[in-house]
Amino acid sequence: MAKNKKELPRLKALKLLSTLYRLKIIQILIPLAIIGLIIWEGQAEFRRIDWAATLHILRHIEPSRLLLLIASSLVAVASVGGYEFVLRRHFRLSIRRWTTFRIAWIANSTNSVIGFAGVAGAALRTYLYRNRGLSVPTITACIAFLSTITITGISLLAWGGLGGLFPIDAVIRTHRWTLYAVWAIALYLPGYLLFQRTSFYAKWLNRDLPRMNPSTIAASVIVSVAEWALAGAAFWLIASTLLPDLPFRTTLGIYTVAAAAGLVSLAPGGIGGFDLIALFGLQTLGYAPENTAAALVLYRILYYLIPWLIGLVLGVLEFAQNRQKPAETDSRTVEDSLNGWQRLWEFPGQHAWIAEFGAWALGKLVFLSGAVLLLSAATPGLLGRLEFAEELLSAPLMRLSHQLSLTVGLMLIVLSWGISRRIQRAYPWTLGLLCAGALFTFTKAFDFEEAIFLLFVALLLYLSRARFYRIGAPIPRERLAVWAATTLLIAYVYDIVAAGTVPEFMHRLPDNRYLHLILNPTQHTIAVVTGLGVTWLLLSLALLLRPNKITASSASAEELDRVRGFLNGANGNLLTHMLFAGDKRFFWACDGRVLIPYSIIRNKFVVLGDPLGDPALISGGIQECQRHADLYDLEVVFYQVSPAYLPIYHENGYRFFKLGEEALVNLTTFSLAGKANTNLRTVINRFDREGYRFEVIQPPHDPQALERLRRISDAWLKGRREKGFSLGWFDPAYLQKAPIAVLLAPDGQEIAFATLAPSYDGGRTTSIDLMRHLADTPNGTMDFLFIRLIEWSRDQGYSVFNLGMAPLASVGEARAAMREEKLANRLYEYGGYWYGFKGLRKYKEKFRPAWEPRYLAYPARVSLPVLLVELILLIARRPNKGRRVKVK
Repeated sequence: MAKNKKELPRLKALKLLSTLYRLKIIQILIPLAIIGLIIWEGQAEFRRIDWAATLHILRHIEPSRLLLLIASSLVAVASVGGYEFVLRRHFRLSIRRWTTFRIAWIANSTNSVIGFAGVAGAALRTYLYRNRGLSVPTITACIAFLSTITITGISLLAWGGLGGLFPIDAVIRTHRWTLYAVWAIALYLPGYLLFQRTSFYAKWLNRDLPRMNPSTIAASVIVSVAEWALAGAAFWLIASTLLPDLPFRTTLGIYTVAAAAGLVSLAPGGIGGFDLIALFGLQTLGYAPENTAAALVLYRILYYLIPWLIGLVLGVLEFAQNRQKPAETDSRTVEDSLNGWQRLWEFPGQHAWIAEFGAWALGKLVFLSGAVLLLSAATPGLLGRLEFAEELLSAPLMRLSHQLSLTVGLMLIVLSWGISRRIQRAYPWTLGLLCAGALFTFTKAFDFEEAIFLLFVALLLYLSRARFYRIGAPIPRERLAVWAATTLLIAYVYDIVAAGTVPEFMHRLPDNRYLHLILNPTQHTIAVVTGLGVTWLLLSLALLLRPNKITASSASAEELDRVRGFLNGANGNLLTHMLFAGDKRFFWACDGRVLIPYSIIRNKFVVLGDPLGDPALISGGIQECQRHADLYDLEVVFYQVSPAYLPIYHENGYRFFKLGEEALVNLTTFSLAGKANTNLRTVINRFDREGYRFEVIQPPHDPQALERLRRISDAWLKGRREKGFSLGWFDPAYLQKAPIAVLLAPDGQEIAFATLAPSYDGGRTTSIDLMRHLADTPNGTMDFLFIRLIEWSRDQGYSVFNLGMAPLASVGEARAAMREEKLANRLYEYGGYWYGFKGLRKYKEKFRPAWEPRYLAYPARVSLPVLLVELILLIARRPNKGRRVKVK
């Protein structure tokens, strides 16, 4: 029973954690779970497919037919922009038609590929419309409306399938669960027509805007029907190219069932559910698995991948330009404008990567360029082109081009991350490799399509050259491991594809005439291993010889002397003495008039406390620090900031998390008189009577005395590692900078000590720093030490004594507090098993302090849970090693 009571607090905390985060996780977990189930169900079907034969079929599609299929797919995708034009008319948006179409294409094509539950498309629309001055409520209403109207078209097609207009019986008989999916989609349209007449629907779309009238809803339904019908027609046209005599009505029925299965999975583009049902449906018509798989792959490429590539290009051009800022009259944030139902699914959603979409899109284009080079190298060239290339070039040169294009492809895949992060040095490397890759793929087998694509990406990169301004970026070991694993996985896939396609192609060669131009499986393996080795070698050399890095090593003696001189003319704060611990570096802003102490953990530039200097310069100093950190792709966060500067942090884009409260004793009013202090007086009298003595020793300290105190510290630590950053630690050089209070036993032996930390504010405030005692000291030892310290500080003329932080005290108690702070409150209430949060607060409360809150200031784009973990790691990092943290 006792054990169960002990486990109860942990169970409550875990229950709350689950409640707080499940709505976020559910949007990702549900689609992933459904995709996993679909893949598990269809794994036997996927194994039947000869993927090498599938690639061979795709490689030999006639160019003229391919152009027709691309055009039909782009027309089908373009129809989705009709929603935007309907909303443009309804809300009378002052946006050009081409701009409206461009926004629709970028948002829809991206959402189709990576948009779980519509989040990506909603976030992109929000950002793009805000850049054109649209009010937040209008944007919110547009996206909320789109989230409900787009399914109405497929719902109408589902009714056609259920009514026999499009044959769907064969597919449903094979997989009975698809009938429920079709009915669910079919019932959506009548449900929507009833739902949009309710007050709940009006609340979803915000009541302060024009209500969606019947003409707007009718026009949107027509657009939805056109969208899904054209997508089905494009699917039939693509499939009929590889599946002769494919009936249109039957294909549309298969498409409807497959689309319904894809929609209920909530996955981007219905991936998994759509593909499996479409495969089953087409094979029930008697077509070979390789041909049906080729039709699906081609549909994914033409209807999803190519439009997404076009969307990426448009995104690069869109975000490369300076757009109009949001209207100044609209001070409401996106988050503020959402009602409760919209917040449930986070429409329209604020996502940090949106502001970086242009560079992110360019990085993905570079990644795809590398993938194109690898795919081109893995599949044999066309016979006619091989013959033409051999007439112009020698076979050894063609083989060398093959090897170089493979190596360039691997390097582009790795460099795409640097392009996404806007790294200055990644730009010339990538530009050169794109041009080289275009040359090598051209001389390998006259593959001009790949060469044109690579040169086009190179042109976009060149046009965006001004965006690459960052000197470096943090490259942790995990990132290097991911790069290594990614290149190994891609190389493995390359080897499988190459081994699967080459024998088939060799078998078809007339008289083995061009065998000397084609790599066999062994040669492909050697080529990819060589490419991996060259790629890793070159990138390792680039990292070793990198010219620019930012370090967060121990401060030098010269830097500490400069800090002392600065503090002679500027006030410090409660954390200023920690600057002399030596584990922090200093950023000087505003021509040296603002001091910002920092350390680096992963990609965080963590500032300890508030900046020091003239209050009028603090905001400018923060902005200068942000610009400096951004050059190295670091996020600036401020740890343990005071309430006085919160407006300044807010103006510079920061959010806040309450860390706890600082206990500040007013020495001018402190007294042990009164009934409430009876226990404290009893402690003082007992220790005085038994002969214990309190002393404060001033620096410089005797090395032998410090050695005796070290034994107390080591005994108190019990083998645990010292902490740092915001906490002091036992280091003789550090202890020499401030007085030390010592408690002596009756026999004259030190049994406890506490170091003091002046605040450099003209002698007004002093703080407790390090506190250590032996295990066998009598009860009340630390009470006696604290009381004597407070009295000594008062006698020295100080007016405030800082007892230190009570972590998580008074955090998340309000009903409307942010959910992370509510979770922290649960930890405060029930986390005594791990740390005595409530006990520490209660202990300090006996000295009657005033409590002053302390906050963590962080940018909105930073994940707070991840940041809190990183701060714990930073504080726990071994302080006495002067560890160097490099940002490449």
